[in-house]
Amino acid sequence: MRKRKVTYPVARTATKPARTTGLTSDPNYVRSTVANINLAALDTRDDLSVGDRVKIGGAGLYAGELAVVESIVVGVIPAYMVRTEAGKTRRVRAVDIERLAPERPSAERPAAERLPAES
Repeated sequence: MRKRKVTYPVARTATKPARTTGLTSDPNYVRSTVANINLAALDTRDDLSVGDRVKIGGAGLYAGELAVVESIVVGVIPAYMVRTEAGKTRRVRAVDIERLAPERPSAERPAAERLPAES
């Protein structure tokens, strides 16, 4: 008895379009696979210290939340350990933090800022 010939399915790559072999002639062309590096993230900040209130910027899970700086993380890219108002601890790059003005207690507010109901 003869052995049957084995058949294999067509490769999945056979249905994909052919790739372009070279880059376009435009000198400003940036490939879609190239990562963008923000060099401003390497700059250190001297205006923040432990206990300061900050707002987390950038794009991420905690973006837009208010937090308090708990510690400063030293490294190639400066960062801060912050605790959000929800109680979560997060490491945030220095470039993604906005400093907030310190809050004044309500007893120290001038009379001009008080609501008419408080008088």
